[in-house]
Amino acid sequence: MPFVKIYIHFVWSTKNREPFLASKEVRQQVWQHIRENAQKKGIFVDFINGYHDHCHCLVSLGVDQTIEKIMQLIKGESSFWINKNQLTEQKFEWQDEYFAVSVSESMIDRVRNYIRNQEKHHAKKTFQDEYDEFIAKYGFEKFKD
Repeated sequence: MPFVKIYIHFVWSTKNREPFLASKEVRQQVWQHIRENAQKKGIFVDFINGYHDHCHCLVSLGVDQTIEKIMQLIKGESSFWINKNQLTEQKFEWQDEYFAVSVSESMIDRVRNYIRNQEKHHAKKTFQDEYDEFIAKYGFEKFKD
């Protein structure tokens, strides 16, 4: 049996960055559902949180899991579940794009704290500011919408 421990910090937004998740109660329901659904699918969600228009999720990859498949399973199913349970007034969708960056073992606690403190963080900074920082910090080229 192989032993694998690869952490990925995922970040994705709602379609057109609509503030579909403006209610803390709705966010809590969505994060809990994502965690439970991921567990059923063998995806280990270490930590999850977000804000009005986006989600941060720290995942430990399994030996046979790909970044693409994890995002497909998490985003697709949660979108379906949110709409089925009518948690938003309009049809809910996640944006197609996402960030996925590796996290070293020594940085796990720091990333967990960053994810944990999203509300506090976004009291001072918009998701666009955060997005631009991710682009710069990780050397991604900006994609045109």
